[in-house]
Amino acid sequence: MSIDIARTAIFVSMVAAGALVATPMVGAQTPSQTSAAPAQFKPKPAPVAPAVRAQSGASAKPAEEVVAHLGSTEITARELRAYIDALGPREQAAFAKEPALFGQLVRAILGERLVLDEALAKKWDQSPSVAAQLQQTRDRALVELYLQSVSAPPAGYPSDEELQKTYDGNRSLFVVPRQFQVGHIFIAAPKDADRVAEEKAKRKLEEVQRKLKTAGADFAAIARAETDAKDNGELGWISEGQIRPEIRTQVMGLGKGAVSEPIRLDDGWHLVKLLDTKASYTRSLAEAREPLAQQMRMERSNLLRRAYVAELLKQHPPVINEIALSNLLDGALKH
Repeated sequence: MSIDIARTAIFVSMVAAGALVATPMVGAQTPSQTSAAPAQFKPKPAPVAPAVRAQSGASAKPAEEVVAHLGSTEITARELRAYIDALGPREQAAFAKEPALFGQLVRAILGERLVLDEALAKKWDQSPSVAAQLQQTRDRALVELYLQSVSAPPAGYPSDEELQKTYDGNRSLFVVPRQFQVGHIFIAAPKDADRVAEEKAKRKLEEVQRKLKTAGADFAAIARAETDAKDNGELGWISEGQIRPEIRTQVMGLGKGAVSEPIRLDDGWHLVKLLDTKASYTRSLAEAREPLAQQMRMERSNLLRRAYVAELLKQHPPVINEIALSNLLDGALKH
């Protein structure tokens, strides 16, 4: 959803209409957080990664459905599914909500492959400095993937009881603030504009106000006519914390269907109509269950990860030359 200049004058940030803004940040300790890693929890030796080899033409490859191609570069349905499967739950939910994102993803992948082909053709990867960076990147990625595998929480975590306990201990985090459905007309008039432009903006503002005060005035039609607003000037449901303080004060004082007096900001004049209001409420556990469970699993995973690395270091204590390290730091700080 694009946001024009007029909207950015009103809102500090913008989310999709109707989105719940109370994101659970689990602060209270869960049963998994109150105890150390179990005694039997021991790191497993890292497996040796198999060498990655390019597919040769020795074995026949079954035909795959090609989703897109650019020259000789192709993306198959299987490759795209694998890419999406590797995304997190939030990103996958975004694709499910907006199928148009698939087209953007395919274009981005094709663009990356074109750049990759060009870099390989120029043997960019064989440059010593680039090769060193590639090795570091590969090593970090391998470590991350391995740690993910050894720190995955049990399949049944969190249980219903653990979810309920965490929800009860963090109920205030599930409060959804009051929301307003508003219409908006914006007349550009930057404060640093010259006097002629300022007078022109004021005349337009007076004309818009005159139209709004006529019997049976159609706010949406006036918004389209005066500002070319393709969405009838309606901004959807916005939580009170997302509205600029100067405008929020005016909106909160309006009755349903009323239009504010002109509000002068640095970018120009704003007229806001209150279409409807939703009172603040606390999300139920049923509503919050999925994001809360994801948050708890992430926190448990982080706990297991730290415990795993700590146990490895305990089994293999590092030896650090503090004098050499101090000299290195001193030399680096002098440059």
